[in-house]
Amino acid sequence: MSVSGDNGSSNSLQQKLNSKIPFLSLKLYVLIAILLTCVAFVSFLICLCLCMNKNSRKRKMRVKHSSGLIPLVSKEIVEIKDLGRNVNFEKQESKVEKLGGEIVVVNVEAEQKKSEEESDDLSTKSSDVSVDVGWGRWYSLRELDMATHGFAEESVIGEGGYGVVYRGVLQDGSVVAVKNLLNNKGQAEKEFKVEVEAIGKVRHKNLVGLIGYCAEGAQRMLVYEYVDNGNLEQWLHGDVGAVSPLTWDIRMKIAIGTAKALAYLHEGLEPKVVHRDVKSSNILLDRKWNPKVSDFGLAKLLGSEASYVTTRVMGTFGYVSPEYASTGMLNEGSDVYSFGVLLMEIVTGKSPIDYSRPAGEMNLVDWFKGMVASRRGEELVDPLIEVPPSPRSLKRALLVCLRCIDLDAHKRPKMGQIVHMLEADDFPFRAEHRPTQDKDPHPSHEAEAVSTKVPYPIKHAGVANAERSRWR
Repeated sequence: MSVSGDNGSSNSLQQKLNSKIPFLSLKLYVLIAILLTCVAFVSFLICLCLCMNKNSRKRKMRVKHSSGLIPLVSKEIVEIKDLGRNVNFEKQESKVEKLGGEIVVVNVEAEQKKSEEESDDLSTKSSDVSVDVGWGRWYSLRELDMATHGFAEESVIGEGGYGVVYRGVLQDGSVVAVKNLLNNKGQAEKEFKVEVEAIGKVRHKNLVGLIGYCAEGAQRMLVYEYVDNGNLEQWLHGDVGAVSPLTWDIRMKIAIGTAKALAYLHEGLEPKVVHRDVKSSNILLDRKWNPKVSDFGLAKLLGSEASYVTTRVMGTFGYVSPEYASTGMLNEGSDVYSFGVLLMEIVTGKSPIDYSRPAGEMNLVDWFKGMVASRRGEELVDPLIEVPPSPRSLKRALLVCLRCIDLDAHKRPKMGQIVHMLEADDFPFRAEHRPTQDKDPHPSHEAEAVSTKVPYPIKHAGVANAERSRWR
């Protein structure tokens, strides 16, 4: 009985599976198979979407940490005149050396295409491939990631058009500043080469120390000594209260230290280094107010046989010399002009360009020259300075400012001379007697207003040697 019953139920199930249903006239077992297949396919799609969404979030987090989502900086000059642009650093310098400083005209589109190709090549490299530049310490990406807590936002201490700077603590407890270069069409590779070539092996007490680097795949990072007292721009233009902690003597100490650093770059190295972006935010300060010039991403090397190098006009609006802005021809005189504007900023406490000021004061250089010409030099001093400078010290600073911003670049002093003029309080003032052929038929009214007596011109070898010892 049981056997026949089992057979009967089996036959009944088989008949049901083989029976046709009204929907599409399909057999029941076929419809069940179709439904199971659809359920499996939908489950697969859901799992795939979840995995892709998770990977996308990870990539976004990595991009945010590595690039810092840098905003556009309106004060940065992109380009004023097209005179042969966007050349690979090493090849550009070799062209200048070969042609002896002649203008080099480059096909911009070809160079941009080449730059993009170089960037694509970099991005295809494996992340575990490292580059050795032959100096300093090589840091792994993992090591710097740990030091900056995953390049966290709270570790950011500065950012600009070329990268984000993070405060990092290494495993040995030492504090460093990690500059993560923004890889925009090969820009990270270019700036990496520039800074390594310019200051990789250079050591000076007034230059921020570059102690190592990270080069893995397309990632380019530079590791500097950490300077823990902010930058000059923050102390000049930040909210410091009714009285600035930057006394006149401290300000002159900062000016002299900056001048020594630039003098070393211009006159103590071969090839010389033109910084190209001297400004208050690039002057870092330690707890004793010692300045350290930083950010060499725009620097150019200039051989002794070349009087200038032709390059794309870059820098910060208000600091760029007029002749460089109009021609693209760069030499150390451009840094001298920028230093003159910086010194005006130190004396007055005013930024180079500020459209919120009255019409006659928007441009610091024009206002400064007008005030000196009107014999109102005392009114130029930052009102936040509690104890005003002595008339002699003020006159010396004003005169250096005016000489640095001379529209005739050939008449600007060298940085070594500027160090000597600012540093020696007992430096004798006496009338300057120039040979007749060198005499300017149209002397500067502003310079005359400062004083009819000027520091003795620095020309003989003894003084030059004394200068050289000062910026070492």
